[in-house]
Amino acid sequence: MNDRNQILKILNLKTIAVVGMSDKKNRPSYYVSWYMHQNGYKIIPVNPFHSYIKGKKCYPEIESIKIPIDIVNIFRKSEYAIPIVTAAIKKNAKAIWMQDGVINKEAGELAKKEGLLLVMNDCILRQHRHHKAKLN
Repeated sequence: MNDRNQILKILNLKTIAVVGMSDKKNRPSYYVSWYMHQNGYKIIPVNPFHSYIKGKKCYPEIESIKIPIDIVNIFRKSEYAIPIVTAAIKKNAKAIWMQDGVINKEAGELAKKEGLLLVMNDCILRQHRHHKAKLN
């Protein structure tokens, strides 16, 4: 389902808004994001319940982010994907990455229809590790 070339294109982008990022170190949204940060990506936490996570300003929603976003990484339940993708489109994001277990075909079709790169039900950390040698 997830095309290797599309994964590589996304992994070559560098600014990631992480929707649903937690401040708890044992949560995938935290350690996956921290791994990506350690590998040269700019991480923008999105969670309305925090002002800062790991010293980074945290935004309540995508619409409030003031800088351009390349990737919107979704760590929320599948039923929340459509409004997140809609906000990503309005923000001119280039890609949607739905983490393991996040599957919403309607949101995926919306992203593709609007020209965004898409990965669904996969882990960005795992794919980064797998493709690291092939990245720019």
